[in-house]
Amino acid sequence: MTKSLGVPFRLEEATIAEMQAAIQAGETTVVAIVQHYIDRCRAYNGVASMLVTADGAPVAEATGTVRATQPLTFPTQTVKVSDILPDLYKYKGPPLEFGRMEATASDPEVMQQFGMIVGIPNAGQVNAIGTLNIRGERSVTCKGAFDLHPSLGDLPPGAPPVCQFFRQLPDALERAAELDATYGTDPDLEKMPMYGVVFSFKDPFDTKDMRSTGGGDAAYDMDFPARDHVLVEQLRNKGAIIFAKAINTEYNGRAGDPGGRHAPDQVLPSTLGYQRSTWGGNPSNPYDTTRAASLGSSSGSALSVSTNLVMASLGEETRASCRGPSNHNAVALILPHKAMLGFDGGAIGADIYCDRTGIHARTIGDCAKILDALKDPEKGYYDPRDPFTTVPRSSVLATPYVSHVATSAPPGALDGVRIGVIRESMTYPRDSRTEEPIVSAATQEIKEVLGKTLGATLVESSDPLWTPDPEIEQMSVDFRTALARLVPVFMPDLLFRLGRDGQPVFKEFVAAIQPTEFMPGKVFGSGTMTPIDYCVALADGRITPPVNLDLGTIQHQELANTFRFHIPQYLTRRAADWAQKGFSETITDFASLNARSKFWGDDQRSAFRNWEEIADPRNPLGGRQGVNERIMLRELLRRVDMMVILENKLDCLVRLHTPWAPGLIGHAYQYDIPSNLRPESLSGPNAGLSEMLVPAGFVTTVYDPVFKLTADGTRYVSAPSSTPTTIPEPGLPFSLVFRAEPGKEDIQLKVASAYEAASRRRVPPPAFGPIPMNVTTKATA
Repeated sequence: MTKSLGVPFRLEEATIAEMQAAIQAGETTVVAIVQHYIDRCRAYNGVASMLVTADGAPVAEATGTVRATQPLTFPTQTVKVSDILPDLYKYKGPPLEFGRMEATASDPEVMQQFGMIVGIPNAGQVNAIGTLNIRGERSVTCKGAFDLHPSLGDLPPGAPPVCQFFRQLPDALERAAELDATYGTDPDLEKMPMYGVVFSFKDPFDTKDMRSTGGGDAAYDMDFPARDHVLVEQLRNKGAIIFAKAINTEYNGRAGDPGGRHAPDQVLPSTLGYQRSTWGGNPSNPYDTTRAASLGSSSGSALSVSTNLVMASLGEETRASCRGPSNHNAVALILPHKAMLGFDGGAIGADIYCDRTGIHARTIGDCAKILDALKDPEKGYYDPRDPFTTVPRSSVLATPYVSHVATSAPPGALDGVRIGVIRESMTYPRDSRTEEPIVSAATQEIKEVLGKTLGATLVESSDPLWTPDPEIEQMSVDFRTALARLVPVFMPDLLFRLGRDGQPVFKEFVAAIQPTEFMPGKVFGSGTMTPIDYCVALADGRITPPVNLDLGTIQHQELANTFRFHIPQYLTRRAADWAQKGFSETITDFASLNARSKFWGDDQRSAFRNWEEIADPRNPLGGRQGVNERIMLRELLRRVDMMVILENKLDCLVRLHTPWAPGLIGHAYQYDIPSNLRPESLSGPNAGLSEMLVPAGFVTTVYDPVFKLTADGTRYVSAPSSTPTTIPEPGLPFSLVFRAEPGKEDIQLKVASAYEAASRRRVPPPAFGPIPMNVTTKATA
């Protein structure tokens, strides 16, 4: 039995081991733990945004859904749009979509914020969790008395038939009481390593005992699925408490717009900060509630962990949907390589070629414990419903992942370890100050902690915008060199790419090759070399690569029609699962989904109408196909990483997640930079490689971008600002990202956990501190 440490147990900031030791010592119970999290949700999990209106006039009081036993209340105060958008009297663009309160499609008695919003200063709430597993409020289909406990008699008249089935499922407190009654202070932690661990899940993960709609406001016949996602099932079987569904950008990032005849009638100048669910609302940052919880759709997952509303959470990442929330909320993350942990079997995704599961916890050690617990004793990590989990078994460690976590890190703990520093993640335009605070702090952190304190040998890549550090070894083969060698072999089409302006992306290539037919009616090139001879010379290092042949530029992709495939597949599978149980779900395709949904922005409504009308899985645009590009790009990026690792004898790589602090909700986006050129998009998402994030510190100075009206007055764009904002201590967090090849997560864990132990940069958000804990709380029937 694990012994208590002899100090009063406090649930906030506790690790899994500390919580389980407290149960074994009789200092707490699973019921008390669950009740404490409910109490924290009641105190801290609520509306954190207000409307932006034309005149700034108050709106009528409105009531939202019930959470943690009480209904949400919305602020009546609004912000005048001219306080957000400068020179509004000169604006000549499409009508703006002002903020307003509307009834939801899922429940006409429940109101939600639509249109433009901003964050509330010092809100005292963060809106991390959309649905709690509490009887009566865990479903709209079976809400209130329609979820009456079976021991309390018959359901009221009018209850949907499925509610008789649903109410047999215990809620979180009832499940906690079952565990306490069965195991008391002596749970079998070998069989149930997640015993008592309270989880939230990004809403796209199916949970059979809670509403699951991908964050969307869709009026399903049954808003809960007939079965769990396989990873939810694994955790449930291992003793976890399936507690809540976290707020997320609905449908994992809104999926983009494939184009078509539908266009929005109104526009939103900014979507920054809107990691938003039409049903659940918008989350805010716990270190400054006027700011975005993250640039990444799994915001509520990391936010609920950071604010101690849960102990751990599963999120999903398409581009930066797990890494961004971890970074901006000062929590740890293990994002296993694409194909290790399944996602698409029993979940709503945005891009099945990139979607993958991530694990949020407050320490890397707890993330590793959860990763081990997600492994099925017979099938391993294979999920028959997710074809990407057909992975070579050698890419999964034979030893427990947690066994490679360092619990302490004395000076020199990483002697002999060679770490490649990806400087491309730390560069920025010389005329911008926005990136300066975080880049400066991260540069020092890498050099002082990883290098000088822990003794690792640092080897940095080169970039035209980076001044090499004379004290750090330079890569003999860096990412640019690797791309020059590999692009001609794996993706020569990249060299012919045209930008959105119709001009060649790689102008040096065009200048070097002889006139060549590029596409019908277009002649390409003005030099003397044939394109294939140019590729041979480029691969062998006989010519200088194009100056912009870099990790960012190569990753622009056309939108794949994946979402049009995935949503009907998910919906028909969900309906089939219900049919096996004798119930009929009639949302089975895009048409029925659209007919019974609402969206907080008109742009999403029109995009979903366009998705409905897509009929072809291919999307050849200028000779390019989004699906093929994703598969080819993954092969290219993985080999680029491996070439850099092998040529420089590296053990792993480290990078800054992003040089940008979380932006102000409803304010300007970060310079309108294309997604492929954003630092957080470098390699990781499209390569699908294992990544681990560790909090690396805080900054108290921020240079926020500002809105600027274009000269023709038709739209608002983002512009840099040299005016600093001072953030109260501890400031706004940032993280370091450690990356490795599949099958080398043992080294990755060693490095990431050593850094975590040596630096100890996690600081919980001060505004969401401990509340009193009643250790004698019992569940009610």
